[in-house]
Amino acid sequence: VETIVIPFDHIIEAIETGVVNAGLIIHEGQLTYSEYGLEVHLDLGQWWSLSNQDLPLPLGGNIVRRDLGEEVMEDITRWTRMSIEHAIAQPEEALRFARSWGRGIDAETNRRFVDMYVNQRTLDYGVDGRRSVRRFLELGQQAGLVDAEFDVDSIEFIGAEVTD
Repeated sequence: VETIVIPFDHIIEAIETGVVNAGLIIHEGQLTYSEYGLEVHLDLGQWWSLSNQDLPLPLGGNIVRRDLGEEVMEDITRWTRMSIEHAIAQPEEALRFARSWGRGIDAETNRRFVDMYVNQRTLDYGVDGRRSVRRFLELGQQAGLVDAEFDVDSIEFIGAEVTD
């Protein structure tokens, strides 16, 4: 496969105009692609789950360097958690804020999009989510994309409510 890098918010346009034959649709494009007559060739969430014993697709995370020290790591974790909890507790305020970044999506699409990413799993991946992150990194090591010396089991999920 020959690939090119395009900003995520220009991928649908690039497909429509024939610049590319296909693209990886992320963010609100996951909810709006059909409005442009596009079809799913491969749902990466379904593919990941089927290929990895029903683990959830690890979409992202916040990483804090250990050399910043325990106090800074805990502060960043606490502040991030407070922000997510505030968004969950004040959904209308969170939706108004998110809409300013929504690139023209309507209120219902905005709500669906925010619900996908501001939820309990955002606060804590859960045991299966942590296992999925480790699996993702192990596969990255096998593909030569993640340093083979990196100890995947050394990852600490700071602030996790349930330890594994």
